Amino acid sequence: MSQRIDHNSFLPVYWLAVGTFVIGTEGFMIAGILPRIATDLSVPVTHAGQLVTAFALAYGLLSPVLTAATAALPRRTILIGSLVAFAIFNIAAAFAAGYWSLLAARVLLAMAAGLYVPGANALAGVIVSPAQRGKAIGIVNGGLTLAIALGVPFGTWAANHLTWRATFGGVAMLSLLAVLGICVGVGRDVGVGIPVASLSERFRVVGKGEIFSTLLVTFFWATGAYTVYTYLAVYLQHVTMLRGASIGIVLFVWGLSAGLGVMSGGIGTDRFGSKKVIAPCLTAGALSFVLLGTIAHSVRPDAALVPILMTVILWGVSHWAFYPAQQARLISKGGIAVAPIALSLNASFMYLGFSTGAATGSVVLNTVGVANLGFVGALFVAVSLAAFLVTDTDQSVVPVAG
Repeated sequence: MSQRIDHNSFLPVYWLAVGTFVIGTEGFMIAGILPRIATDLSVPVTHAGQLVTAFALAYGLLSPVLTAATAALPRRTILIGSLVAFAIFNIAAAFAAGYWSLLAARVLLAMAAGLYVPGANALAGVIVSPAQRGKAIGIVNGGLTLAIALGVPFGTWAANHLTWRATFGGVAMLSLLAVLGICVGVGRDVGVGIPVASLSERFRVVGKGEIFSTLLVTFFWATGAYTVYTYLAVYLQHVTMLRGASIGIVLFVWGLSAGLGVMSGGIGTDRFGSKKVIAPCLTAGALSFVLLGTIAHSVRPDAALVPILMTVILWGVSHWAFYPAQQARLISKGGIAVAPIALSLNASFMYLGFSTGAATGSVVLNTVGVANLGFVGALFVAVSLAAFLVTDTDQSVVPVAG
């Protein structure tokens, strides 16, 4: 029988989720405002896209290093410090004088985010009883889902009605709200002495064949997604009649679809097992990208909006339904003992994929053109599907929620 959540004891967990919401909003909103940033800073949109590449690469590479390096400090202190830093670096981004200073701010933002998210997941696991750890971690990661559904389209709207700099200022204020919530809602002694995996322990986990092959599936999935997502606003301007704030409509639909995907992916994994969720999701994801490429080549801009919206719904649901199933698969492969390390590595491989995808999208724009973004993204997702089918032997039903 599932445990009923005591919402009073879970209040600190909800504050931790505010932090992941803030970080998710900053991390995902950039794609919707790239054209405006490029115009304002007088750089090609492909150069502006490197703001995504730099953030994701810094997160993927530095998150494990910084988490291990700060192992001796209380997790609560790390969370507060990283969110304060996140607010400061957002202010720096808002007042960036040019492209390079904004790029530097995004790297610093990635470092702060890479410290916060693993720490929030670890702290959530000790705030509640062992029987409710899965639910607590699910709530924390739910902040990311909410950011995709609400934060990203709001950021796009704010950038078009105010300025792209205002979006960073808004995220800075939300960061300070999350800091206040953690200071008040999370006791000083919570999480003291939580063990943190060293770099050598992380390398031992990633060196296990089953774990590494599973992480590669995440990497190629993320690469395909960000090949397209980074330049989605550019694609929409090219293929449809949408301009400015209207692009936020598509991002809002994508975000709602993503939220539905996360929920349905978790439920489906609980009921049918990870394999029966992952394979259809990757297949549908690859198909959605093929459809985006086909629409770009064969549908007039004045008739493209409806088929694109339908395709974006398919993409959002299938892409994010994969994520909880993949996390469950990692837990089943590595076992409960190494689950925190495996999930942290999964996040790093995801961001490394995001970085590779953003860089790939830039190359596509400069060579074969924006209309072919979907086809290249589909190729990477197909590689992810092939890697999954070749290596997977897991038929079990693995609960996501604990």
